[in-house]
Formats: sequence, structure tokens, C-alpha cells
Amino acid sequence: MLTSMVQALLVLALSPLFTGLIRRSKAYFQGRQGASVLQPYRDLAKLFRKDSVLSHDASWIMTITPYVCMTAVIAAALMVPFITDSSLGFVGDLIVVVYLFGTMRFFMALAGLDAGSSFGGMGSSREMTVSAIVEPTILLSIFTMALISGTTDLSGISRNLATSGLDLVRPALFLALAAFFISTLAENARVPVDNPSTHLELTMIHEAMVLEHSGKHLALMEWSSMTKLLLYAVIMANVFLPWGIATDLTAIGLATGIVAMSLKLLLFGLAIALVESSMAKLRLFRLPNLLTVSFSLSLLAVISYYIL
Repeated sequence: MLTSMVQALLVLALSPLFTGLIRRSKAYFQGRQGASVLQPYRDLAKLFRKDSVLSHDASWIMTITPYVCMTAVIAAALMVPFITDSSLGFVGDLIVVVYLFGTMRFFMALAGLDAGSSFGGMGSSREMTVSAIVEPTILLSIFTMALISGTTDLSGISRNLATSGLDLVRPALFLALAAFFISTLAENARVPVDNPSTHLELTMIHEAMVLEHSGKHLALMEWSSMTKLLLYAVIMANVFLPWGIATDLTAIGLATGIVAMSLKLLLFGLAIALVESSMAKLRLFRLPNLLTVSFSLSLLAVISYYIL
């Protein structure tokens, strides 16, 4: 329990740094100077010093949504293995983590509608359209890993794969990883699905839903979104590619886990930045084509597991 809490705190503390790394990498790939990797911390500190302003049309949903989002990502962080394979895991927590993210998405969409803004309603509608395809893909991708490792406990999946060497490596793992990576871009409002830095209202999805938030509430929404992005990267690193994760609490094991985790997060951060720097945002009506490809990959992963 203590290990899970420490890892959850680390995830919360490092999530703005991971976002800053992606932004700085994008600036490098695009030939720009870019802000410091610590800029997200400064942005959050500035927002926490400001008061929140609510629309006259907003109800209690608008007020509780930032706290629901933070609670959801904290609960998910307790269940996802970070440095070590020990977390607050139990049989079935794979499904619980997916639906904690679903709860966060649901309340964000409600808050977008609750403010009475036309752009908020548009963003909520688009978010639900994207999630209808993405959520089954995520479940199938992680379910493939549960089939390979023989458990739906995220810590158990990491432990079984990490201690088995390359015995459990099969094509289904890489198909599921590719599907999950595309879903990560969609779930976290990244290019080519959405542009996290846009202010053009007609193209926004995630930003349109948080448009009416301000001050401390906006800080919590932004922090929870950063933490969600880091958690998706951690799942890719420690559920699909868990080699190097600490399987014991010795000094050598923890040092190896920290180094392995840092390298994998750096790799995934650079991959996201490279994708966002080399691709344009897709038109809304072309998104189902991309998301259907990711669903097909996850479905092929499950089929290939049984065939091979």
C-alpha cells in the first residue's frame, strides 16, 4: 500500500515534466526555441493562484468535475505499476482503470454541456464520438496482454512478462501495443486526432470542453489531463514492455527500474512529439478511419493470440 502511494505521488509530480518534455521535443523537431520543460509547473502554479469564475448557467456539475477528474487519475495511478511491479492491484483492475478514465471523460463532457457554451457542447459531442471507438480498442489491447500473461491484474501482467524473459513475446503483443499507441493519441487529444495547443474553436475537442473553466478549476483539469497522458505512457511501458521494471525493493532493483522507466518514457515522449511534428490534424470525418484501424489492430491481436 505504501509503495502504491509513493508511486502515485511520483506520477502526479512528474506528469507536468512529461508534458514539458513533449512540448520541448516538438519545438526541437519544428526548429523552434520552445519553452523550458519546467514551463507546465509554472503554468499550474499561476492558475492555482487565481480564482475560479463560473458561468451563471453552470450547475454543481461544473464545480465538481475538476475534483472528479483528479480523483479518477489518482485512483488509476494507485493501480498502475510505475517503478516497481507492486501497486494497489487486484483481479480485474485492468477494467477498473479503463473505466476510471471513462468516468473522467464522462464528467468532462457533462461540464462542457453544463456551461451552456456552444463550443463546449460541440467539444463534448466530438469527445463522445471519438470515445465510442477508442474505448473498445483500449479494452481489447489490454485484454490481449491479460491473455498473454494469464491475469487481469496490471501488476501481475508486468511481473509475469518481466520475469519470463522473452518466452511470452509474440506478434499479438506488438499489434496490441500499436493499437494502444493510436488510442493514447486519441484519448489524450494529441495530433492527428486533436491539437492540444490550438485556440481555433471549430477544430477543438478537449480544449472546447474545458473552455469555461478558469483559475484553480482549470489548473486541476490541466493537471489531471497531464497525469492521464503520463499514465497511458506508463501503461505502454510497464504493461506492454515491462522489461526492466523492479520486481523487488532492493537498491539495485529500484535503480534499474528508475533507469528503465526514464528511458521508456523518454522514448514514448519523443515518439509522440515526432508524430505531432510530422503529421497534420485530421479532419473530423476522417477520424473514424484512423480509429477503426486501431480497433482492427487490437482485434487482430486477440485473434493472433488464439491462432498462434
